[in-house]
Amino acid sequence: MKKIFIIGLGLMLAFSTAQAQTVTSPNGKVAVILELIEGGQPCYRVLYEGEVLERSALGLKTNIGDFTQGLVLKEITQKAVSDTYQLRNIKQSCVDYEATEGVATYALKDKPEMPVMDIIFRVSDRDVAFRYRILPQKETRVCVVTEEASAFALPEGTTSFLCPQSKPMGGFARTSPSYETPYTCDEPVGKNGWGEGYTFPCLFKTAQNQWVLISETGTDGGYVGCRLLNEQGGNYRIGFPQAGELNGAGATSAAVALPCETPWRTITVGPLANIVETTAAFDLVQPKYKASQEYIYGKGSWSWIIGMDPSCNFDEQKRYIDFSAAMGYQSVLIDAFWDQQIGYEKIAELARYGKEKGVGIFLWYNSNGAWNDAFQTPIGKMNNSRIRREEMKWMQENGIRGIKVDFFGGDKQPMMQLYEDILSDANDFGLLCIFHGCTLPRGWERMYPNYAASEAVLASENLHFGQGACDAEAYNACIHPFVRNTVGSMDFGGSALNKRYSADNQHGTTRRTSDVFALAVAVLFQSAVQHFALAPNNLEDAPVWAIDFMKRVPTTWDEVKLIDGYPGKYIILARRCGQQWFVVGINAQKEPLKKTIALPMFAAGSSLQFYSDDAQLNGSVKTIKQNKRQQLTVTIPCNGGVVLTNE
Repeated sequence: MKKIFIIGLGLMLAFSTAQAQTVTSPNGKVAVILELIEGGQPCYRVLYEGEVLERSALGLKTNIGDFTQGLVLKEITQKAVSDTYQLRNIKQSCVDYEATEGVATYALKDKPEMPVMDIIFRVSDRDVAFRYRILPQKETRVCVVTEEASAFALPEGTTSFLCPQSKPMGGFARTSPSYETPYTCDEPVGKNGWGEGYTFPCLFKTAQNQWVLISETGTDGGYVGCRLLNEQGGNYRIGFPQAGELNGAGATSAAVALPCETPWRTITVGPLANIVETTAAFDLVQPKYKASQEYIYGKGSWSWIIGMDPSCNFDEQKRYIDFSAAMGYQSVLIDAFWDQQIGYEKIAELARYGKEKGVGIFLWYNSNGAWNDAFQTPIGKMNNSRIRREEMKWMQENGIRGIKVDFFGGDKQPMMQLYEDILSDANDFGLLCIFHGCTLPRGWERMYPNYAASEAVLASENLHFGQGACDAEAYNACIHPFVRNTVGSMDFGGSALNKRYSADNQHGTTRRTSDVFALAVAVLFQSAVQHFALAPNNLEDAPVWAIDFMKRVPTTWDEVKLIDGYPGKYIILARRCGQQWFVVGINAQKEPLKKTIALPMFAAGSSLQFYSDDAQLNGSVKTIKQNKRQQLTVTIPCNGGVVLTNE
């Protein structure tokens, strides 16, 4: 059920270029100051207990005009906007959104009678968002947006927590960029990543200890996916895709029909809790179509992360279906080469077997047409509408639950259109979609009802491929809840209970983190569909208490609360599903973390299941009683975790 109320304040005000207009959040804590400075350049500033963004440029460059300078402000209108919506697949199942909307209308100085562009601002109690509306010009009904001036000027002394954008057509099978590069934490501003800027979302901390998260939402096939480029010092601006993406095919610009509204640029400000708990990515978008059915989320198993390509055979996938059934899981993900190593008829047999066990199947597909050298099959199906729909019809007839599509070609408009086309077609056939080797989701959980999750992060496969990733697992896990996972579902594929990343649990890379850490990450990393890195042998070789927890941990949540933390160091976070709270923490610092935490969600005297590690990372579980002060002192060793749940 969705309700939208828009209350106009009736403000129709005209201003000279020397004047500024303020748009303030409902509680008055967040403010945007809109200005038109010398030369007719639109700018804005953001205030939250001081200035968190200094004067920053606005505007667009198009093939029908330069709307970054030489402008006059015709009028500004303001109104209150509110929206109540429900989504089962994001961090907060029911959202009440309130904001002040300011719309500034601009014309060119030499044609002041004809508006060319609106800049629309939304200011809520923790978020600022803006986008552009390009207006028709007499008979001109189309244009190409070649560049955005949209900038974010951070104050002196700001530090950054960023993921560098990789150069195009590099990495495995020339599949980059795919948002799979390591974060840097607490670095001074002024760098430009590896020369190509940064992938969204981008986190900053000002010298006044205010946090700023910059991202975008609402991107679909009508625009390009963007990145953040550093120009100098603390000044960053929106960057369009790199020319080499998509194997050099396609433009880096966006072709649009007029009137056109661009995606939203979002800025979340304030304490870290605002960053972790923001719903800005979903507040600003609307569903693009109705769900063809009620989609089933939940937990699943996945042989590839432990057994790699050889595990993609009929007998092993049948064993994993049995494993999922034993765990009470809803699905199994069958990865690459299933068409060659199992075949369509045997997949249909596995689907029938899974149905008997209450276990659905997700099938892996290569997205590829002509944008990289990824050779894994099935290939040449998801990029062609006719073949894709035939394939999806077969999946629907055989009861396949969903698809995981991999190895996309960048952020140019044709590739963003491919995401949208795959999602739309999949909905016609009742299929959930997971994307890997892909871009960041930008409000897609609300826009596309059958969207499940995206990778867009250095995910669990790297734990299998290199010991360095295992050594840094806790460090990275203490970043993602503050950055990547704040804006969209993250398909990480983690929570391993094997000691080694191999089918016999005796060879390969070694897990450095504890079993309690694995349980905590199952809660920390939000995605409505989770294919965990568990293996059938864990029923025998993992602690019973760990298996029992992994059987009952939810994947959909009603509420999230940050308790404490710092990116790259530690995090303590609470999620609620129905009446049950899960409070989890992990520590990446060399020294044990000792914290006394407030737990108002647990009533005094209530029984709690308390999972913890000793100094040697040996985990255990015990029942404790919540004290009258509703506080608990916890100690988390390096690479360890803590979990609290009410019974």
